[in-house]
Amino acid sequence: MKILFTASECVPFVKTGGLADVVGALAPVLARQGHDVRVMIPLYAHIPQHYVEKMEHVVDFEVQLGWRRQYCGIEKLVDNGVTWYFVDSKFYFGRSYIYGMGGDEYERFGFFCRAILNSLPLIGFQPDIIHSHDWQSGMVPALCKIQYAHLPFYSGIRHIFTIHNLQYQGIFGIKEVQDVLGLGDSLWTNDKLECFGCANFLKAALVYTDLITTVSPSYAEEIQTAYYGERLDGLLRARKHQLYGVINGLDVVDYNPATDPHIAADYTAEDISGKAACKAALQKELGLDIDPDVPIIGMVGRLSNQKGLDLVDYIIGDLMAENVQLVVLGMGESRYVNLFSWAESEYKGRVAARFTMDSGLAHRIYAGCDMFLMPSQFEPCGLSQMIAMRYGTVPIVRETGGLRDTVLSYNEYTGDGNGFSFFNYNAHDMLHVIQRAMKYYHADKEVWRLLQKRGMSGDYTWDASAAKYLELYRGVRGEAPLRDPSEPAD
Repeated sequence: MKILFTASECVPFVKTGGLADVVGALAPVLARQGHDVRVMIPLYAHIPQHYVEKMEHVVDFEVQLGWRRQYCGIEKLVDNGVTWYFVDSKFYFGRSYIYGMGGDEYERFGFFCRAILNSLPLIGFQPDIIHSHDWQSGMVPALCKIQYAHLPFYSGIRHIFTIHNLQYQGIFGIKEVQDVLGLGDSLWTNDKLECFGCANFLKAALVYTDLITTVSPSYAEEIQTAYYGERLDGLLRARKHQLYGVINGLDVVDYNPATDPHIAADYTAEDISGKAACKAALQKELGLDIDPDVPIIGMVGRLSNQKGLDLVDYIIGDLMAENVQLVVLGMGESRYVNLFSWAESEYKGRVAARFTMDSGLAHRIYAGCDMFLMPSQFEPCGLSQMIAMRYGTVPIVRETGGLRDTVLSYNEYTGDGNGFSFFNYNAHDMLHVIQRAMKYYHADKEVWRLLQKRGMSGDYTWDASAAKYLELYRGVRGEAPLRDPSEPAD
């Protein structure tokens, strides 16, 4: 098949979150299976120069945005079996930021969506499937169905749209979006583009795409409820027969404790002895008391309410009354920067917090910690818990979204499980589960070793997920029957 991914970011070129990991990992897997996979992202000023120097200019043209005509260039780079296209507009993407500071996000990504569709005949690529990701690409299926479908080139293209986080929707004024994209008044009704008096890029995709996916089966169920649905639950329930959850995979080459150059010692599920050296090195690097018997709890990610940090705030005194060390890496809300800065000062040698984006340090935390805490309010998929398990670090999670799909709480009666979990969004429920995990860490090394080995032996590759996406691609093209997503998978 000929498949085009459209996204606002993608590793290794530019990354602010998990979206980039998904696009950058899934595309090469599909290409290795013989498909013609191409990816289109903006050419940001942040993309490293060594990639820019390798790019080949393909074509340039003008994009009509209301009364404006804006230059657009398409640059190309072939790598890892995938053709990567970059939408070049210095006016929109040659800025000092990726998202959200200029007040014209609707115009920037409206331009991006229009440029994608206009470029396809010019670059000589007619995809069978356009797979768009998150709100920044949300207008691609909508514009294609509304303004391009009468043209023979576009009429056979099928669309799949993936929600990576429903909280981010691309909400703007109707008049502004209407002006930029030339969308007539008749389209601004609540069954089409209008959404609570606003334009909503993500809703536009959900209305006009052929199939909807999200990044875990549990999250696909949750977003059909009012609690998780971010005011779009009614639309998602209406489209539940076209809504599928596909769990993300990991880059198992980058995240591999047997070969990781960032960590102090290599180790495997069969011989985990090197993990002790990683723990000691992490304690030394972060100024923690060097003690092999004290469990280290790690947290890596955005410092925000979504990640359940208000629960940590509520019980941090009780937590530190236990014989534990806590390591935090991330950037985000000042409330949590202040919390962990205070804790580092209050509990010297027992708490370490680093407010930065440091990939190497993240690897060392995954390898050096004993437990990994993710008490999220909601978690579409979550990669951190899978990375932690791959490094033999036992996860403690709240049962939501992808956390529920990947972490099974240890059952002392059946012996099943690969971590620990709690259901209610409650600080003391979380504390009790941490205490339960610590009991096994100290008193039952056999169970702890079993949990580590199970985590490290899990299948986190993209192969299974890629197979599910291919099933959806074939189904939406009518080449194979689609399973009803409300039915359990085989």
